[in-house]
Order: sequence, then C-alpha cells, then structure tokens
Amino acid sequence: MNASTLRFTSDHEWVREPSEQGTVRVGITDYAQQALGDIVYVQLPDTGTKITAGDVIGEVESTKSVSDIYAPISGTITARNDALDDAPETVNTSPLEDGWLFEIEPDDVADVAGLLDAAAYAKLTE
Repeated sequence: MNASTLRFTSDHEWVREPSEQGTVRVGITDYAQQALGDIVYVQLPDTGTKITAGDVIGEVESTKSVSDIYAPISGTITARNDALDDAPETVNTSPLEDGWLFEIEPDDVADVAGLLDAAAYAKLTE
C-alpha cells in the first residue's frame, strides 16, 4: 500500500483517501498493532451506523489490553470487515491491507485531508 494514499489520526488509525465511490477505508496502524500485541477480538460498528468524529465506535482487545476505536471522521459506516470476527489476528499480520476495520461514507470528504499525513504521523510516533 502506498503511504501517500493514507492519512492518520493521533489515535493510531489510518484512513485511506476516498475511493471512486467516495468511501474511505479505516484500520489501525502498524505502530498500534505492535503496541497492542496479539489481537484476540475486534468489535466493529454496524453498517448504516451514523458516526461523529472522535466518538468511540468499537474496540480492539489484545492479550495485553482493550483499546477503543475512535471515529476518525464523521459519516456513515458503509462496510465492516466481517472476516475479523473469525480471524482478529489479521489486524496483526496485515494491518494496512487485510486487517482493515470498516469503511465510511464521509459527511465531508475534506475532513480526510485534515488528518495527519505520513510525515506528521511518523513524527508523532518517534
């Protein structure tokens, strides 16, 4: 995956810039999955759920702790990665690809550009 197509949050989530359909895909960063350790459970929002940026909308449970998933932008959940129900460890093995969490139809697509770019996120995690 090309990092230039990603934006990041200070809560260690990545957001892929909008697809042709206008949706964005969201996951947790490699940094976050390493800090969490072995992921054993992922709770994701249901499709159709209206979300507001900053709200807790799910959780990731690892052998070390439970961490909240925050809405990176406001919008509506259009898809969720149901494969994680049976294989939550995919977030560890492929956090930027197969381990994605959900997709959002943004209320305002410009909100994505307001998130951190790769350089700013790298600085945050130094």
